[in-house]
Amino acid sequence: MWCSFGDEKFRGSPQLMDCSPSSSDKKTLKSYHRRKEKRSGLNLMELKSNHSSPVLTDPIPVNNSRLGIHSNLLSYQQSGGSLSSGKYMTIPRKKPGKLEDVWSNGWLEAMRSSSPPRKRLIKDKDFTIEAAADDFDIAYCSWMIKYPSALKSFDQILKNAKNKKVAVFLDYDGTLSPIVDDPDRAFMSDSMRSAVRDVAKYFPTAIISGRSRDKVYELVGLTELYYAGSHGMDIMGPVSHAESGDHPNCIRSTDQQGEEVNLFQPAREFIPMIDEVFKTLVENTKDIKGANVENHKFCTSVHYRNVEEKNWPTIAQRVHDILKDYPRLRLTHGRKVLEIRPVIDWNKGKAVEFLLESLGLSDRDDVLAIYIGDDKTDEDAFKASIYNSNSRFTVFRERNLGYGILVSSVPKESNAFFSVRDPSEVKKFLKALVTWKKFEKA
Repeated sequence: MWCSFGDEKFRGSPQLMDCSPSSSDKKTLKSYHRRKEKRSGLNLMELKSNHSSPVLTDPIPVNNSRLGIHSNLLSYQQSGGSLSSGKYMTIPRKKPGKLEDVWSNGWLEAMRSSSPPRKRLIKDKDFTIEAAADDFDIAYCSWMIKYPSALKSFDQILKNAKNKKVAVFLDYDGTLSPIVDDPDRAFMSDSMRSAVRDVAKYFPTAIISGRSRDKVYELVGLTELYYAGSHGMDIMGPVSHAESGDHPNCIRSTDQQGEEVNLFQPAREFIPMIDEVFKTLVENTKDIKGANVENHKFCTSVHYRNVEEKNWPTIAQRVHDILKDYPRLRLTHGRKVLEIRPVIDWNKGKAVEFLLESLGLSDRDDVLAIYIGDDKTDEDAFKASIYNSNSRFTVFRERNLGYGILVSSVPKESNAFFSVRDPSEVKKFLKALVTWKKFEKA
């Protein structure tokens, strides 16, 4: 079987692919889906059980204000203080140290489902690319009918971008840089840095990462961009007269070039708690070979990419035992990482909304926002909404106000509109945007 993806040139509406499988391919595809179902874990943010767990079970209600931040950003309360109804679940206490805790709460299944097995690697000068197995190729071909290639669909994107103000939002790990075993060595290539720099010359551009803002700036090293770290809980954005600049969590500061900026930190009061949890996690995981704990200032993460799978129950249980004493914190899953964050109504999607408002792009029809990301936390960004024509609209799904682009070499459900396989295709897409803008201005 083969998939016809059409010409490499951008022309017309997306040429999808001939994905009509042969009888043998159908058997392979059916086998793949059976294996996928077995591997599927529970999404911790959707757990509805009565088991003890330090995670949030229900979505936090969204405020009706334009940014949805004025009444939902909760101040730090001392342990034992009363919690606002509707914001948290009541968490029954259990004795620590029981491995069945992490089993009953679905932690291990979620860890496995967010950690697909390694595949054969293909290396080029800029990237290490995972080569999918045959069954993944068949499923991926079928999956792309729902999530077409952003490269093949480039003319469709340009058609909607004409005469509009384009804004670009980018994740870092897995989007601008490859996923690597050591997070401190997740470097972007010089050619990718050049592509991002060129994009920022023509479009307002921001990087929204789970890393600390200082760390992601250190890795990217471009002053032309806006940066949001800690999943959007630490934003350095433009000074504006928009409503976002008047929020009590927004203060004036200066960037690396001495320019005045707005610094927005809605979880500032959680810093002492995050520091405390970080130190405890470091101490309690130091005997687990391969475990790596990072402090992102407003959140912390425990990487288990280099931990043997037989030790995953141990690392999960230790994180569980620590978090049970912090009902104001919640746990989410990334790609072989456990992330601990404050329980506030803030995420990458809210960061996109905040930046659009700060840029003066939220209440208008001539906007096309593009968000490119690869992880579960980027799904919040794909669901971002803005106030437009007296109503709220999903930026990347309604009224052609923007497109979410998922970076993935394997099939998975997403709120994105388009897809690309890996960082090398992200770079091609960014270069194509710049080329289009240059010709438009010529």
